[in-house]
Amino acid sequence: MNDIKANGTILIIDDIPNNVELLCESLDDAGYKVLVETNSNNVIDKIKYSMPDLILLDIMMPEVNGFEVCHLLQTEVTTKDIPIIFITAITDTFNKVKGLNLGAVDYITKPFRYAEVLARIQVHLKIKKLQKDIECKNIQLEKLTNNLESLVAERTNELTTTLNTLKQSQIKLIQSEKMSALGVLVAGIGHEINNPLSFILSNIKPAQEYIDDITHIFQLYQKYYPNPVQEIADELKTVEMEFTLEDLSRILKSMQLGSERIQGISVSLRNFSRSDTNIKVLADLHQGLDSTLLILRHRMKTFDKRPEIKVIKNYGTLPQIKCYPGQINQVFMNIIANAIDALEEAWEERAIQQPEIIISTENSNANTISICISDNGLGIPEAIIKRIFAPTFTTKGVGKGTGLGLSISHQIVYDNHQGHLSCVSEVGKGSKFIIQLPVK
Repeated sequence: MNDIKANGTILIIDDIPNNVELLCESLDDAGYKVLVETNSNNVIDKIKYSMPDLILLDIMMPEVNGFEVCHLLQTEVTTKDIPIIFITAITDTFNKVKGLNLGAVDYITKPFRYAEVLARIQVHLKIKKLQKDIECKNIQLEKLTNNLESLVAERTNELTTTLNTLKQSQIKLIQSEKMSALGVLVAGIGHEINNPLSFILSNIKPAQEYIDDITHIFQLYQKYYPNPVQEIADELKTVEMEFTLEDLSRILKSMQLGSERIQGISVSLRNFSRSDTNIKVLADLHQGLDSTLLILRHRMKTFDKRPEIKVIKNYGTLPQIKCYPGQINQVFMNIIANAIDALEEAWEERAIQQPEIIISTENSNANTISICISDNGLGIPEAIIKRIFAPTFTTKGVGKGTGLGLSISHQIVYDNHQGHLSCVSEVGKGSKFIIQLPVK
């Protein structure tokens, strides 16, 4: 890593002087050579005179935005291999994915910590160096004679392992960013909901008590003063006092039920985004499934002419298991969201009349639990099933999928939980994903 510090040249493309000044100071202190360009129109010319090892690129710039600059750099043969890290205040997932799809290697949101920026720069410079090393080794391998077949095979295995490691590192980074963004979003929603909700819930009970007191006094008045003056009698007939008091109690009960429902939704959102632990904790998987279904419920409602997607839950008796709840919830999210996509496609092709998702759970044996998520969509051809867990593989159109969902799910189940994730499908009859997790 010290070699990278001594020789690394970083180009900062940002039109805000304060950001540039602070980044330059941190990078200078870390031993990097720093180049600065505040006019995005001059980027290509700037790079021709001095080729950087890595680019820190802002998105929001006045003339040519960061996405356009990234696209230009990726189309140039001389600059397409330069790692680009976006540094921006834009935090939504759509723009993060857009930036990564354009060829950026990372995406850091403002406000950021300079120690984190330096760490990520070091990681991506190291990855670039490893990639160059791989290219050099590939050239050497091509020059070997047939007498060195065994050596070629050995080196190829080493390279494959290195590439897989790099891919897994990239997937983990993307997964971490997605869960971090989701956690921030849910925390903000929960905060905004809970404050007014607590105010409503805390006032319903005393309001009901006040209404009960008023009703009691009104009943006493009717008992001891059954014949009020004509004006009061006329007004009582107009407002229907007895009905009003009864209906007011019913309104408060409805408010109580509605508030408790909102509170339940808030709890479900927090349960789904439980990514704040780096150790395994005991978790109720049924609670995670229900939270995921709640979040995706808007996609399952009746849409246009398509009927509501029916969800059938065949829950068995499951023990709580030690796991990373946020990660397991992400697996549920990826698989159920894919099932919804498959059902929408089947409905568009008029292949089904009633779209269904069936979720079954069981305690397979003393050491394993199983979760099966199936749909009655079009099914998956056998040739595709062999590749569905491969990174970046997708059958969806441009902009509809990155091909990372099932790959990340496979990694979470296999690597992080020592479990098993498989798919069984028959074309024309639907697909079933089976998640098996160890109890201990």
